[in-house]
Amino acid sequence: MPGSCLYVGKVFHRRLRPRRHELSYRVFYMLLDIDELPELGSRSRLFAHNRFGLFSFYDCDHGARDGRPLRPWIEMQLARAGIAAGGRILVLSMPRVLGYAFNPITVYLCHDGSGDLAAVLYEVSNTFGDRHSYLVPVAGGEAAVVRQGCAKAFFVSPFIAVAGSYEFTLVRPGDRFGLTIRESDADGPLLTASFAGEARPFTDAALLNTFLTHPLLTLKVVAGIHWEAFRLWMKGVRLVDRPCAPASGVTIAAPATTPIRVK
Repeated sequence: MPGSCLYVGKVFHRRLRPRRHELSYRVFYMLLDIDELPELGSRSRLFAHNRFGLFSFYDCDHGARDGRPLRPWIEMQLARAGIAAGGRILVLSMPRVLGYAFNPITVYLCHDGSGDLAAVLYEVSNTFGDRHSYLVPVAGGEAAVVRQGCAKAFFVSPFIAVAGSYEFTLVRPGDRFGLTIRESDADGPLLTASFAGEARPFTDAALLNTFLTHPLLTLKVVAGIHWEAFRLWMKGVRLVDRPCAPASGVTIAAPATTPIRVK
């Protein structure tokens, strides 16, 4: 199981209806062991934990957003779902860059005491300031590739209604990491979004290189979202009404389907 590292790669989206639309951007994510965050922040000159830095990770940007450590909040959600984890929790997230953060999706990989993957928590944010999480148990968590699914409960795009379902395909972290999300509605497949990246060491040299090759990443993500929304609007895709946020901040999904075992 890897420790904290960087994943540098590409995000790809393909929308099928009512107009075809594709995008691809170079991005990077950090994979962080939440128990190592204070140590990472103290030993690095370019990464900070709960304070300003070139790159930083603030607990208040995630979970309950109250600034308290993340592990107790995550373990509370696992307990609600009847999942006894107790092992490492790895978080895949874009950091704050020069104090600014926006994460379309943050992924928490929750392991049990044996080191197997017990559950995945998908924390989804929209550009309206709303956030919702999907907690999906994992069966056979030693597999390298895991498929999961859940019903959609949260408004993400002003061009897609809150209906249908998600299918997640997750390639567990190693030399590479991959996540593909397929969204479907009553008329069939609608959207595919994916990230595929290669691992880089969590060193100041790698952090500096990543900043120089991906400057102001989080600002560019927000700018890119609005630019792609404008392109969709120009193609004639209609806006949908924004519903109220779900009463609960976390949706607990049914257990995952049998994972794919790969060599």
